[in-house]
Amino acid sequence: MTGSDDRDARQSAAPDGTMPQVGGMEVALVTGMSGAGRSTAARALEDLGWFVIDNLLPSLIPDSVATLSAGGQIDRLAVVVDVRGGRFFDDVSQALNRLRQLDIPVRVVFLEASDEALVRRFESSRRPHPLQHGERLIDGLRRERDALGSLRGDADLVIDTTTLNVHDLRRKIDAAFGDTDDIALRATVMSFGFKYGLPVDADMVLDVRFLPNPHWVAELREHTGLQAEVNDYVLDQPDARSFLDMASRLVDMMAAGYLREGKRYVTIAVGCTGGKHRSVAMAENLSTRLVKHGVETLVMHRDLGRE
Repeated sequence: MTGSDDRDARQSAAPDGTMPQVGGMEVALVTGMSGAGRSTAARALEDLGWFVIDNLLPSLIPDSVATLSAGGQIDRLAVVVDVRGGRFFDDVSQALNRLRQLDIPVRVVFLEASDEALVRRFESSRRPHPLQHGERLIDGLRRERDALGSLRGDADLVIDTTTLNVHDLRRKIDAAFGDTDDIALRATVMSFGFKYGLPVDADMVLDVRFLPNPHWVAELREHTGLQAEVNDYVLDQPDARSFLDMASRLVDMMAAGYLREGKRYVTIAVGCTGGKHRSVAMAENLSTRLVKHGVETLVMHRDLGRE
């Protein structure tokens, strides 16, 4: 943002310093851990038609929204911010409160990844962490997590990119921010293995370990839940279909509340022991049911192939 733009925004404010009412603008705030994929998310939003500003100081966000919306040509603005800008959390909180007072829809997207994944990414790029300050890389990551902790808790969408490649991340952004005129809710249905840990970005976790494990059936052990033999075995178990019925009804019940709170994207994690058989089959079948109920879904199998 140029100095003249900043002056114009200040001049457009009322005498008491408040912002004028700004209509027709939708704002996405993209933040999160350094190395977790903020730039990839920003490019994906840009490809979807959003006007993207990268590395904007949080304190300048309200004035930027006012300036860009004044001409009426920009109705979707994505702002990428990181923790390098002084009193980060205080400034972000004030900016978000100011926009919401103006009835401007704001969605906060938080990108994160495990320390191990972030360390590998920084080492491969040979760049220091912005908060490293001459110390260990892990020290910079710790400072950043501390600074971002509260904002992560308030985020509308949390995406864990630990196991995602750039194409997977773009698909998640597309699902969350694509055209929603005919879609009530968008969802990622993710299978996972409990032994590898819970998905940190899950909004709902479903445990299907109550079903018999195909791992103990010799002719099914080497197959996965994507294959018909395993799928049929899992669905033929008592209560498997009833569980899918109840899970899809639960999503239907929650959908109205999510949309009312401005949340148009949900991650549903379906877990079994290893993430190979039961969770994969049940995630695929749950996705099919949600699509029939008008929920656009993206299916991902986090731990498939790890065994």
